[in-house]
Amino acid sequence: MGGAAIKHIHVAVGVILGADGRILLAKRPEHLHMGGRWEFPGGKVEADESIQQAMTRELKEELDIDVKAMEPLIEVRHDYGDKQVFLDTWCVTEFDGIERGVEGQELAWVSVAELSEYRFPDANQPIVTALQARLS
Repeated sequence: MGGAAIKHIHVAVGVILGADGRILLAKRPEHLHMGGRWEFPGGKVEADESIQQAMTRELKEELDIDVKAMEPLIEVRHDYGDKQVFLDTWCVTEFDGIERGVEGQELAWVSVAELSEYRFPDANQPIVTALQARLS
């Protein structure tokens, strides 16, 4: 046998909707996997967390906002070869605070029509497609 076990990563992904219907994107730092591409903010769900707890924690850590309401959008499974990701994607429909890139990441508010102009990690494409279907 041998070889490393494939990592399975459960990720809370937040599609943050502004009052004007635009969506908040964050740019991945260059040194990370898929660095330099745009993404929907979020992060890993820890073993003892619910998706809601993980989303609330991650968006507070990354953007300094407090999630007030969220609803499920899509579940995406993607195999990058060395790891498999499960993107548990929710629309954040209500939040408190003013978003900022806590970790120095660039942020952008974009319309659904503009999403196709941004380069996302491969696993994010079904999320973009689901948003275009839902919001356009």
